[in-house]
Amino acid sequence: MKKPSTETSTSGLRGEYDTAADDYTVAQDWHGYTPEMHERWRRLYARQSGLVETHACAAFREGLARLDCAAGIPRFEDANAILSAATGWRLIGVPGFIPDAIFFDHLAHRRFPVTRWLREEHELDYLVEPDIFHDFFGHVPMLLDPTIADFLELYGQAGARAMAMDALDMLARIYWYTIEFGLVREDGGLKVFGAGIISSSGETHYSIEDDTVLRLPFEAVRVMRTGYKIDSFQKTYFVLESLPQLIEDLVSLDFGPVYETWRTAPPIPAGEVLPGETPLGELTS
Repeated sequence: MKKPSTETSTSGLRGEYDTAADDYTVAQDWHGYTPEMHERWRRLYARQSGLVETHACAAFREGLARLDCAAGIPRFEDANAILSAATGWRLIGVPGFIPDAIFFDHLAHRRFPVTRWLREEHELDYLVEPDIFHDFFGHVPMLLDPTIADFLELYGQAGARAMAMDALDMLARIYWYTIEFGLVREDGGLKVFGAGIISSSGETHYSIEDDTVLRLPFEAVRVMRTGYKIDSFQKTYFVLESLPQLIEDLVSLDFGPVYETWRTAPPIPAGEVLPGETPLGELTS
């Protein structure tokens, strides 16, 4: 979830909560980006786009091509013209992390919050919180896919119930293990669709190629019970058989009883295999 942060930066673009509207939106102020920032974006884009062709799912590859944002930091208004025509989504600028209730409301109304500041030079390989490169490059291409577009709206609508039932952590794990760190079977192999993976060169290779990684079939309740890492590569990844499975499995699930049963239980540690589970890496063809 996107929550408030007090972090500031000499860039002048980070953490501007005092100028945000009640819904935490801010103007992108595209003209405020310096030539150095645009050059940094181009380097980040060149590095990650090379991995997209071999490691990202088809929907991500197609979406990124349609957005055509290799030349520099994109304008939200240009992306919105493409998004609104395709799936009815639009981007809104935010200063950083925003409260959960606000985040859910934006998603429920097909508004995707994108952080407006860009990481600095010393943060190219590791970033504490999402910036515009993570949010735009990692997330926005998938907003052009009808399945992900519908899922995120439904996810936003589910937020109020999770908060009312004190089960926000369980719902957050669905987002984490799909929209941020999701893998999907495609063309006889594994492909990335999660933004947290595809915006990281190291984790892109690690999540698909490392023999020690725990990969499990996507199962909604298992996902909601599984803890995750915020300061290292993930220890567990869940794999969809197809993107439509994301909606099919979750729409048919009554979250209320699941929350009642598991919300007070400690999460399953990341990287742990439960009795009876067969990691995908150990399956035979």
